[in-house]
Amino acid sequence: MRWRKLGLIYRPREDRWWAKTHAYLPTAEVIDGRVIRVYFAALDENRHGRIGYVDLDAGDPRRILYETEEPVLDIGEPGTFDDSGVSPSCVLTAGGRKHLYYIGWQRCERVPYMLFSGLAVSHNSVVYERHARVPILDRTDAEPYCRSAPFVMIENGFWKMWYWSCTNWSYKKNTAYYNGVIRYAVSNDGISWTSLPHACIAPDFEDEYAVGRPWVVKDGGVYRMWYSIRKRSVPYTIGYAESWDGIHWERMDHAAGIARSESGWDSEMVCFPCVVDAGGQRYMFYNGNRHGLEGFGCAVLES
Repeated sequence: MRWRKLGLIYRPREDRWWAKTHAYLPTAEVIDGRVIRVYFAALDENRHGRIGYVDLDAGDPRRILYETEEPVLDIGEPGTFDDSGVSPSCVLTAGGRKHLYYIGWQRCERVPYMLFSGLAVSHNSVVYERHARVPILDRTDAEPYCRSAPFVMIENGFWKMWYWSCTNWSYKKNTAYYNGVIRYAVSNDGISWTSLPHACIAPDFEDEYAVGRPWVVKDGGVYRMWYSIRKRSVPYTIGYAESWDGIHWERMDHAAGIARSESGWDSEMVCFPCVVDAGGQRYMFYNGNRHGLEGFGCAVLES
């Protein structure tokens, strides 16, 4: 694959109470074939995250059609799993409602944060309401640290999820590092999930310590996954894998087709890929330096 970068698409306005910095975790859906709606998380002056969106022209995603004035999902109540911030991860329509799967995060003392998966629903895409005040992917004895960044797909009435799981935290030179893998879960209703015991994708190089934020597209009989890779030598890169069953994956990172630029907003890192088809093209939305501090960009698939 080869992706041609279209540049930085959206930069945080900095003039809104809830969106002082960042536009990270771009999460796109195509509406009526004409509009690409990209949800993102922004940070306020206390670095609490809330979710908003921009509408882009599907014929030219560099053209912004609309931008939300207020967040569509606010932080949770004090003490809940998402009281420090919410970030979008996946959105789909089922049963006449939008289902927004999101990352809820809490700040911690001995590790930087805990991340678990929440669900919010909407009838109009303007205001989302939480399905519950607790996560749909909570901690278990097998996964006690973090279970988040879900991507959900419905096939023949069957719900499938790929998500990020933290296997452990470690300290090096007083800095906390997590080891992260991508796992698979299934559901009959999109709310109660059963995880498979093994990881779909795990770090497999000495320099890597985590993979995460999966995004899956199915072309014919092939599942394609793009995901983030964390390395000690490079903050973030984008990886790619293929599968015939969605469970067993072959890493083909050399075929990801997108890398850091020589200069500019994505010269230090590329991360959090999101891939959609619109207007006869396949687009990837992604973040650059400092996890989307300057906003999110877009690339179009050329081959």
